[in-house]
Amino acid sequence: MRSLPALAAAVVLALGPALPSWADTDVPDEPGEPGEGPNYPRGGEPPEGSETAFEFQDPLVSESSGIAPSLRHEGVWWTHNDSGLHEPRVYAVDEDGETLATLTLNVELRDWEAVTVAEGTDGQPQIHIGDIGDNFGGGWPDIRVYRFPEPENLVDATVDPTTLTLAYEDGGRDAESMMIDPRDGRLYLASKEFSGGLYAAPEELDPEGENVLERIDSAPLFATDAAFHPDGTRYVVRTYWGATVYDSTDGVPGDAIGSFDLPETDQGESIAFTPDGTALMAGTEGEHAPVWRVPLGGEFLSEEDVELAAGDGEEAGATPEEAESDDGDEGSALGLIAGGAVVAGALIAAVLWLARRS
Repeated sequence: MRSLPALAAAVVLALGPALPSWADTDVPDEPGEPGEGPNYPRGGEPPEGSETAFEFQDPLVSESSGIAPSLRHEGVWWTHNDSGLHEPRVYAVDEDGETLATLTLNVELRDWEAVTVAEGTDGQPQIHIGDIGDNFGGGWPDIRVYRFPEPENLVDATVDPTTLTLAYEDGGRDAESMMIDPRDGRLYLASKEFSGGLYAAPEELDPEGENVLERIDSAPLFATDAAFHPDGTRYVVRTYWGATVYDSTDGVPGDAIGSFDLPETDQGESIAFTPDGTALMAGTEGEHAPVWRVPLGGEFLSEEDVELAAGDGEEAGATPEEAESDDGDEGSALGLIAGGAVVAGALIAAVLWLARRS
């Protein structure tokens, strides 16, 4: 039998433009070398104005798998390495990519894939590390999130975090995407699968017991990271090659606003909104890896974001009102996409059914 990625390729190529933009890409016929996974394309032509913000200067940051802005220190970003021969460390880097502080956690590094910083119930910022990867495709019975206060002083330190244990209601799976809604502190994960899902944690996490993750929606093909806008009215899910932005003004999962390519990289892993919410920061693995700043067009911005960008003299693209004027031109395209999505769903279900029977 052909491999599952090969069957996925057949579906994607057969559907072509009928698929949503996050699936409009070439998928290889066969996997790459053992342990590397399929050799998916790593990006394309990003939005105009995209540029390298900085490169990681520390050789110890060689597999950056997540990135998040500090809530205490302006211009500071938190990152960490993936699984492998790495210490369980979190790095604070500045806008030049220089490491300012290294935090060593007294925990296991099994497969760290995501980081986010959010206010705790006491109003103080807390760093969350997502030990949520699973290279065995659901082999772990549970996953972990490590939580600890963001330090007031950027100095090297050893940390004893709170360990939060989570399990999927529908069985174990691989994931690399974690985000926390700044409005209510609720944690969400997106699984990294052919038919990925968006999962919500309980409203309040119990550090003493197992927290069940509930599937609430689908997620883009092979999601590698996710992040909320600072005000919670938007969130983004990235894949190796692109990003989809959602309107969560009325809650999660919300509605997809649109998708676009991210800059081509070796292995696109991380995504975060800038603190002002007008751009994304997109990172990749590798020594001295670049982190790109990707400006968001007006259709992806809130009214407050548009005003902020205009006040800074930046080109914010079309305003939300201008974007609405194009709805008539897009109506027929949306119909085609919707029809294609139905067909895609049927074909994907058939592929998975055949794979399970083989």
